[in-house]
Amino acid sequence: MDSLSTFLDMGGYAAFVWPGYGLAAIGILGLLVTTLRTLRAREKEFAGVRRNRPLSQNVGPGDDA
Repeated sequence: MDSLSTFLDMGGYAAFVWPGYGLAAIGILGLLVTTLRTLRAREKEFAGVRRNRPLSQNVGPGDDA
């Protein structure tokens, strides 16, 4: 148990290290949420564009036109 408390104390710098880890984690989670929201919005936009194209243009890669 002593080694765990020594680790968590971070050599006396815990007051600076742990908030830094927390802020980094919050930043990464914020970027993840923003990225996923943008991805879903772009997927919906792309689906609408594909749905509104004329049938002759709905050819995927590798398909013979």
